[in-house]
Amino acid sequence: MNDEITIANRARWEAAVLKKNGFTVPWLDLDRDDILQYAEGQLDPIPYHLYQIYPAYLLRDVARKDVLCLAAGGGQQSAVFGLLDARVTVIDFTQGQLDGDITAAKYYGYHVETRRLNMRDLSAIEDASFDFIYQGPSMSWVPSVHEIYRGVSRIIRPGGQYRVDFGNPANHFWEWDGEFYRVTEPYFERVYRYPDGAYDFRHYLSDIFNGLVDKGFRIERVEERSWIQPDINATPGSWTHEMAYNVSFAIVAKKEEV
Repeated sequence: MNDEITIANRARWEAAVLKKNGFTVPWLDLDRDDILQYAEGQLDPIPYHLYQIYPAYLLRDVARKDVLCLAAGGGQQSAVFGLLDARVTVIDFTQGQLDGDITAAKYYGYHVETRRLNMRDLSAIEDASFDFIYQGPSMSWVPSVHEIYRGVSRIIRPGGQYRVDFGNPANHFWEWDGEFYRVTEPYFERVYRYPDGAYDFRHYLSDIFNGLVDKGFRIERVEERSWIQPDINATPGSWTHEMAYNVSFAIVAKKEEV
């Protein structure tokens, strides 16, 4: 799949790799004992990296399981699962992102399989290949959640868990106006174009939740969290300050047994 959306969004992430955007830099300071404590809810304070992987209980039982980090290149989430002895595969459409996963695997000494694929087309992956699929905040780069759910439903094993997160669609398009964060587009506006040409899509709650049910998933848990640990004392309008107000939510869904 190499349509206009893919070309524009891939170019944005290739540029992000060159600029060392925070989502593209491998996590090379992880501690396995910290991860295990975090999984049991016993780690306080929570390190910056681990805060982004939630709900924490998902990390308790991944050893020797086939785990897919979907559209999650960069050597970050894959490193957490690799340190927990999972059999990790990473799919991303940007080679620079996948290079980060290779770097992390070499650094920590585990094996990782990387596949340069578009998450909108998983036809190259065999049916029922994974026990657990972890997807971070990547859905905003695709026009339809349904095409992603369709592929995930096919490649996950019956009884397997799928974790995906979304920004709150109610405040998906907003900006700092000097005094407040202002929602700039009405709720039913679906797409925003960045100056570099990249596409950013808002997905409605009905599609997000009903789409999972329609593809044979049972929703197990929903958890809300700010993108990063909030700091309301940060400079207003900065990324750190905005993230104190911008809440996302993660969904954990289980593929129903047939």
